[in-house]
Amino acid sequence: MTDAPNVRFLDRRTAPHTSTLVLLTSLSALAMNIFLPSLPGMTEYFHADYRLLQLSVALFLMCNALLQIAIGPISDSQGRRPVILGGILLFGLATLGCIFAPTAEVFLAFRMCQAVIAVAMVLTRAAVRDLYTQDEAASKIGYITMGMAVVPMLGPAVGGFLDEHFGWQANFWLLLALAAMAYALTYYDFGETKTRSGKSMLAQFREYPELLRSPRFWGYTMASSFSSGAFYAYLGGAPYVGTEVFGLEPTQLGLFFGMPAIGYFAGNYLTGRFAMRVGVNLMVLWGGLLISIGMAMSLAVSAAGFGSAQSFFGFMVFVGLGNGLAIANGTAGALSVRPHLAGTASGLSGAIMLGGGAGLSALAGAMLSPGSGEMPLLWIMFLTGVMSVISMLLVIRRERRLRL
Repeated sequence: MTDAPNVRFLDRRTAPHTSTLVLLTSLSALAMNIFLPSLPGMTEYFHADYRLLQLSVALFLMCNALLQIAIGPISDSQGRRPVILGGILLFGLATLGCIFAPTAEVFLAFRMCQAVIAVAMVLTRAAVRDLYTQDEAASKIGYITMGMAVVPMLGPAVGGFLDEHFGWQANFWLLLALAAMAYALTYYDFGETKTRSGKSMLAQFREYPELLRSPRFWGYTMASSFSSGAFYAYLGGAPYVGTEVFGLEPTQLGLFFGMPAIGYFAGNYLTGRFAMRVGVNLMVLWGGLLISIGMAMSLAVSAAGFGSAQSFFGFMVFVGLGNGLAIANGTAGALSVRPHLAGTASGLSGAIMLGGGAGLSALAGAMLSPGSGEMPLLWIMFLTGVMSVISMLLVIRRERRLRL
């Protein structure tokens, strides 16, 4: 585990190249947010209520979470490579369904099917943990995530441009093209990183209680889940705030929407640079603190009557920075509690993270209404940051007790 893995680009007999891992995580992130600036226009296209189309975020996250529960054990049993390839293929078919959907309900059904792209994010993390130790894995995940951090930054901007000039379906045609590219790159470059366990699927699922009984697993998972929860609430509420509260056009919203990615890029760079030196615990703790501080400042500005699109989206850089510190390190910590169950841990922690994210996304959409302004969303994001800090403090306290 301490030796550097053998990596040769486009050689499927060796470990996957970093560029392949970046593309896989990027596709998973892009599928989540590229079409968000199109939501107001899609409501007109389908003659549907905004809250119905806004469910495309919450339902995607919910299905993503449920799938991750199964993806981890399946990949521990069958290997990472075949599960990723199958997931990308199904994602492509679901994307075609979204493009040609005749009604909002059919669109939402295929949008839920798109959640199968969870295999890309889950198994990229698991593959890294297969190859590296805990702090090395946190550093590597940080660098990989830093490479794909430009996606949330550019994705909504590209999506807004495509929507304005070619219609909302253009966003999904782009996803389909990228899925084809990801499939080819995975096929030719992603060498298997996990020796098949030889256990039946039922036996693999029976190992979940080993993780569920671990307080440290729960602590790391909840710290990263609350941290990411602030961002998922942002995904569910920011399109409404941008268009209805601040009157932004789709292209403007797309440009503003990517502000958290600036901080996310910086946070993942810091993770890559300092995770091995500082340790995952302090990195996660600082991530939660930065989210809490940023949202507290945004609340103060809005409460004083100086809220604007610039202040609202500008303070979201703190959310991205906090997530860049908390998610990669919290994930590495959760996967290292039981290293032999890295795939299962990745799936379960991801499921909890996205399940909570789905709930927070839906909550944000439900609490925002004409006249509410941006304050309900900011309060949700502030409280999730505080809960991330509390969760990480409990992990640190637990580890100190174990050392006594």
